[in-house]
Amino acid sequence: MRSRPRHLAPALLLPLTLLLAACGGAAGAGGSAGGTGSGTDGKGSLTLNVGDQKGGSEAVLRAAGELDDLTYRIKWSTFTSGPPLLEAVNAGAVDIGAVGNTPPVFAAAAKSKIKVVAGAHSRADGDAVLVKKDSPLHRAAQLKGKSIAVAQGSSAHYQLLAQLKKSGLSPKDVTLSYLQPADALAAFTRGKVDAWAVWDPYTSQALEQADARVLASGQGVVNGLGFQVAAPAALNDKKKSAAVKDYVQRLRRAQDWVHAHPAAWAEVWAKETGLPKDVALAAVKRTRGTAVQVAVDKDAIASEQKIVDTFAAFRLIPRSFDFGAFVDPRFNGGLPPSGTEPRTYGKAH
Repeated sequence: MRSRPRHLAPALLLPLTLLLAACGGAAGAGGSAGGTGSGTDGKGSLTLNVGDQKGGSEAVLRAAGELDDLTYRIKWSTFTSGPPLLEAVNAGAVDIGAVGNTPPVFAAAAKSKIKVVAGAHSRADGDAVLVKKDSPLHRAAQLKGKSIAVAQGSSAHYQLLAQLKKSGLSPKDVTLSYLQPADALAAFTRGKVDAWAVWDPYTSQALEQADARVLASGQGVVNGLGFQVAAPAALNDKKKSAAVKDYVQRLRRAQDWVHAHPAAWAEVWAKETGLPKDVALAAVKRTRGTAVQVAVDKDAIASEQKIVDTFAAFRLIPRSFDFGAFVDPRFNGGLPPSGTEPRTYGKAH
């Protein structure tokens, strides 16, 4: 059974256009390889080229006051998603940028010149498989024979594979519709697919505005990790390496500020992205404000290796490889272990 076709409200579609794949880098494999310039902060002769996504690192650093006393310059470039950001890192156009847990797997599989230098561990409640409220589906095992929208190569793609495996299913048991979030929401809202695998803030938006409910949550199923990924050339430059270290520390303090001021950050984030304030706050409390900056240690590498091996087994990347070869641990000092529990706010809206 599928829900009756519905039309998307313009107010719902606009934020999705602005937010396309801009959620912590957990993004699909498609998109433009070019970033757009968004200004420069700081002072000094050294410039750190930072890749960002809409409502991402620049916005949170600015809101937390962490851009007020820079002793180097940050030149921001905004990308639609993690994969094109990592293409820019590989090309040396970007020194560092934030992505989710899956884009580095695809970039490393393509033998890109990247190094993972820092991590963040968030709750994974916002990584979810959604169905309509009136759907007859109530557990993941019932997805057999159903159609599911998902962004190819995204963290949601891996989350879906993990949910299927947990339920004794494989991708061959379902029909996958590879769609970026805006198109996936349209298909989901109009009843063109039975389910949608996605991440926050889309999860929060669908729950608030698209008559959705959670069929299966990623909490306890996926690792909840996101990463700062740098260009080896930048890390081999003594001055830029020092700037990278300082930048990572600023992000850690900014994340602490977000957790302490969820409503203030949600208001800023809503203005940056076009999200309704209630949706932004729900996403902050469900996922985005729960992050703890963590080390990229042996446990994080082992967890990412599972993603590598899963995609390789399904031939979604050309080969398996050692994820640890793409990690630079020099910035782990002072960061808690990757298994450190994310923060919580209690039940999200």
